Amino acid sequence: MARVIATMAVAVTAAVFPVACVQAQPDSVDTAAGMVVVTTLAGGLVHPWAVDVLPDGRLLVTERPGRLRIVGMDGSLSDPLGGTPEVFAEGQGGLLDVALDPDFRTNRTVYLSFAEPGEGGASTALGRGRLADDRIEGFEVIFRQQPKLAGPNHFGGRIVFAPDGTLFLTMGERFKFDPAQDLSDHLGTIVRIRPDGSVPDGNPFANRSGARPEIWSYGHRNIEAAAIDPATGNLWVAEMGPRGGDELNRPEAGRNHGWPLVSWGRHYDGRDIPDPPTRPEFADAVRHWTPVISPSGMVFYGGDQFPAWTGSALVGGLSSKGIVRLTIADGAVTDEERIPLDARIRDVAVAADGAVYVLTDAEDGRVLRLGAQPRAEGSSR
Repeated sequence: MARVIATMAVAVTAAVFPVACVQAQPDSVDTAAGMVVVTTLAGGLVHPWAVDVLPDGRLLVTERPGRLRIVGMDGSLSDPLGGTPEVFAEGQGGLLDVALDPDFRTNRTVYLSFAEPGEGGASTALGRGRLADDRIEGFEVIFRQQPKLAGPNHFGGRIVFAPDGTLFLTMGERFKFDPAQDLSDHLGTIVRIRPDGSVPDGNPFANRSGARPEIWSYGHRNIEAAAIDPATGNLWVAEMGPRGGDELNRPEAGRNHGWPLVSWGRHYDGRDIPDPPTRPEFADAVRHWTPVISPSGMVFYGGDQFPAWTGSALVGGLSSKGIVRLTIADGAVTDEERIPLDARIRDVAVAADGAVYVLTDAEDGRVLRLGAQPRAEGSSR
């Protein structure tokens, strides 16, 4: 079982912008890979939701109220970048994921998902623009979840680029339950589109009358964690269950994951939901958690600082307050490790040097850096 050694309380700086919040003395976490040093790179972020690493090592970070900032390696925060979209910043809605285009070094294109307000309520949307010094230029919406609905919950919003150049966008069912089984809307689905928003070849419902052609898989509840396993090219997601029953799934084209007809959890009022094995026509979870971990943010580790983590999926946990590290082989989880961080973890990213960055979900949220314990002078280990 992992052990936290607190050498110093985490330093937190008031929300004054710009702000640097570099922790002078780190905390350490004992893990299967050895001691992990946890430092606070920056603070003063309001419910940060997503992080991606720029080629120069700086970080792009979204804040749910609608701001996009650049975090410097010294912990400094930029002013909010201009040119970002208007967002529905209520409940779980707001500015959500940020992802660099695979050809970012040449085209400077950044993708943002967000809860978009409009007639009838809000829905998950995806857009892109070009990163300039202090703004996103030419931002355009390339996909909109249909329909727009009232309510502040279950927007999903993770963006994942596939090896073939298409991208996946995960969505929740907006806490509406049954529409997750309806192919005529996007609720409770994962969609697969080209980077310009058009429908690629191979989507399973593109030629079905009455179905949304962007849909890749459906019957999902609310997905805020998704990543491609670089060893296989497979998409993996971790999605939130109701009262219990968070799930790790490997979606495939056309698969129905069963929500709300089956679940490993129960309704919030205590009513039972049939377990997935009672309906074998639905895709069952690869792993499920009760008590829940509330998964948000996911990445497969491939850096140099923690060789023992190579190939592992690192999943952020909101209610579990840390990282859940999963070893996956032949489509199954063979080992699970909890890395406690005593904070709601919203997103996870890996830097070029192999360090891991995580975001803490709080009114005064932080960017934490997880790095390897420095070797003692003269040590050969």
